[in-house]
Amino acid sequence: MFLHRTPKLIQKIYPSLVWRKTTAQKKIYLTFDDGPIPEVTPWVLDELAIFNAKATFFCVGDNVRKHRDIFNKIINQGHSVGNHTYNHLNGWKTSTDEYIENVVLADEEIGKHLNSSLFRPPYGRITRSQIKELKTKQLVMWDVLTGDFSQTLDPEVILKKSVKCTTPGSIVVFHDHIKAFENLKFVLPRYLKFFFEKGYGFARL
Repeated sequence: MFLHRTPKLIQKIYPSLVWRKTTAQKKIYLTFDDGPIPEVTPWVLDELAIFNAKATFFCVGDNVRKHRDIFNKIINQGHSVGNHTYNHLNGWKTSTDEYIENVVLADEEIGKHLNSSLFRPPYGRITRSQIKELKTKQLVMWDVLTGDFSQTLDPEVILKKSVKCTTPGSIVVFHDHIKAFENLKFVLPRYLKFFFEKGYGFARL
């Protein structure tokens, strides 16, 4: 069974990680992982602009290198960016030394344009030793995982579950990745419209 909401027990086990924001305001923190890529990211930016929504893009360093113009567009439109490693590494399958080197490499690529302390581990998989080594970073996880990347979830279900799990202060994960695009094209505009009409705002981290 796919878990759209991160269990509170997991959040308690890793209290140093950022799972959601505490706020009394109707505010949602949208995040997009894995870009930037020309096939998806510009479309995402256009959709966000319709609702004056700001978001945080956790960028893969190698994609920033290859698509610098799109990365610059993210910044110029007022969104924030974070590090998602240089090669989208799975922390559970990577030594700490190699993992940190890859994060630094992504920092150097992103840092040519913007110095950001935000970091999200790909797949949400990171070891305690890697967390310790990244103590100068703000490690951002999520409390709502849309599942837009899934090839088995129906987009109607993704939308329904994502809306149901979202509360004020939620950090919500979408993906500006080609494998998520079909679901994203259905879910994102409807998700934005639903909460916009409920009086919510969309803020960057």
